[in-house]
Amino acid sequence: MERPSLENLETPAALVDLERVEANLRRVDTYARQHGLRWRPHTKTHKVPELAALQLQAGASGVTVSTPHEAEVMATVASDVLLAYPPVGAARLERLMRLPAQVRLTVALDSREALAGLSIAACKAGRTVGVLVELDLGMRRVGVQSPAEALALARESSTAESVEYRGITFYPGHIRSSLNAQNSALGDLTTRLQEFSRALSDAGLHPGVVSGGSTPTLWRSHEVAGLTEIRPGINIFNDRNSAAVGACDWRECAYSVLATVVSTAVPGQAVIDAGSKALAKEEGVASVAGYGALLDRPEVTLRSLSEEHGLLDLSGTDWRPRVGDRVRVVPNHVCASVVLHERLWALRAGSVSHAWAVAGRGWGSP
Repeated sequence: MERPSLENLETPAALVDLERVEANLRRVDTYARQHGLRWRPHTKTHKVPELAALQLQAGASGVTVSTPHEAEVMATVASDVLLAYPPVGAARLERLMRLPAQVRLTVALDSREALAGLSIAACKAGRTVGVLVELDLGMRRVGVQSPAEALALARESSTAESVEYRGITFYPGHIRSSLNAQNSALGDLTTRLQEFSRALSDAGLHPGVVSGGSTPTLWRSHEVAGLTEIRPGINIFNDRNSAAVGACDWRECAYSVLATVVSTAVPGQAVIDAGSKALAKEEGVASVAGYGALLDRPEVTLRSLSEEHGLLDLSGTDWRPRVGDRVRVVPNHVCASVVLHERLWALRAGSVSHAWAVAGRGWGSP
């Protein structure tokens, strides 16, 4: 069988540059250590246990997951797992309780209903599960709305059977502006966070863990007073959105989708064999048009996507590809692209080294 290479891989194929991954991990670990922050990366970005192992070896204190299946997969390499998703429903809880006994499990929740179900399931399973009370600090998706609500839920968590109150969590996903334009939003977030923390501490429920952060706000996390833990996900790979807001340099983008030019018949464009089923049809941040850009020619953007076709806009370049040429596309949002692929091909020094199964994709077997 012919050894896999960039010339013979069947396209579309998801590629990961290992040197860039390793540099990205060193950078975030150095930042976290400099500012006394724990680093608990969100593995929903890659869903690959081998990559989670690299993050842990680089200095991560544990991992973050979104689904029971991700938790099952990451528990093969990590002993400290945070489920950053409300654990609602018997099936979800049963799967979580079947995680290996040595796994220190923590969950984020924002309701008495979720807490009650967790307590019953943990008691039945004979294990103790940690709780982080989730706050809404501006994302408007999940999270308690007031310090009083946080205090009430923390009190119940501190007394519920088989549950341990460990602190608070939030996700600043509403802050997607460039790094130098985040002052006001980060200031508001910090003020709100301090209101919650003060109310809890005054009641004797000081949050030992204050978990938050995202890739767009990653490098300014130390400015959020009281934060103890950061949970960036995208920064292991980075993507076009991350580069657009200044969270990374374009040369730090480690993920791309290899595609083949299949048509140049229509003037001003080239069609590649990577569509929405390989790249994901996600809009970019405000300053980004289209759905992706070429890794080695970022001025060439992916103007539109259908299921199997991607249309490259050639209006801003003198480059004219030929049918059969291969290109590498950096998507706007890497997480949404990775999950569409069964495997990721690792590159070392520009050559295909090996492949990883995207083991955490889907829901897995209950």
